[in-house]
Amino acid sequence: MPGVLLGSLVVTHPFHPLFGRRLEVLAGRRSGAGRVFLCDAGELGWLELLEEATDRGPEPGERPLSFEVLAELLGVVASIVGEREDQ
Repeated sequence: MPGVLLGSLVVTHPFHPLFGRRLEVLAGRRSGAGRVFLCDAGELGWLELLEEATDRGPEPGERPLSFEVLAELLGVVASIVGEREDQ
């Protein structure tokens, strides 16, 4: 809808090149289990951001524990145990 203000958001993903920048939201849509926002990044043009990469997403501690998170944790633990066994 032209003329509808959707506000702004802040990029919170620590590895995103625009981390900490406030961007105007041009549109939003559902995608899978979350939302995606189309934002105006000024001289960089328009870009899409996942809700999790913004201040509109849940706090990191509020994210559900998923299979992917557990698999990553298992890899970290295995790496630590492997390093101890090598010493």
